[in-house]
Amino acid sequence: MLRALIAVTVLAIPACTHAAPTTAPASCPAPATAAAEVGQTMRDMYAALMIDDLNAWRTVTTKDFFAYDVGQRFDGDALMELIKQRHAEGVVFEWTVNDPKVEVDCNVALVTYVNTGSTTQAGVKRPRTWLESATLRHDGERWRIRFFHSTSVPLPPQ
Repeated sequence: MLRALIAVTVLAIPACTHAAPTTAPASCPAPATAAAEVGQTMRDMYAALMIDDLNAWRTVTTKDFFAYDVGQRFDGDALMELIKQRHAEGVVFEWTVNDPKVEVDCNVALVTYVNTGSTTQAGVKRPRTWLESATLRHDGERWRIRFFHSTSVPLPPQ
């Protein structure tokens, strides 16, 4: 009996070490669609900001979301609150996510892109460009933004 147990163990160990490795845990989103979904999540963030939609904002951000923008740190809904305040002051924003570069590792993604758009205030529309990046996490349902960073490209002289 002991010989049979040893023989089974000796045969089982090499079989385990030569088993085909799994490419990713079952909880990872499909890599083929992840890049497009991440880009769309960023567009959804801007759609929420454009209409001051707090529920849509919370759909695309994590509970521990934070951002660096305009030289400050914004936690949770604070960035949304800043945009709402600017809207109340009459500022209109236009944002466009251009050619997002996405790197995915299972349920974490990094996206970088150039955001082109404009700000309009008191009837004066000014073209704007921002260099942006974000880290997203897939929660089993969708991609959500955990961290966002935006750097404004200086405006051309008037």
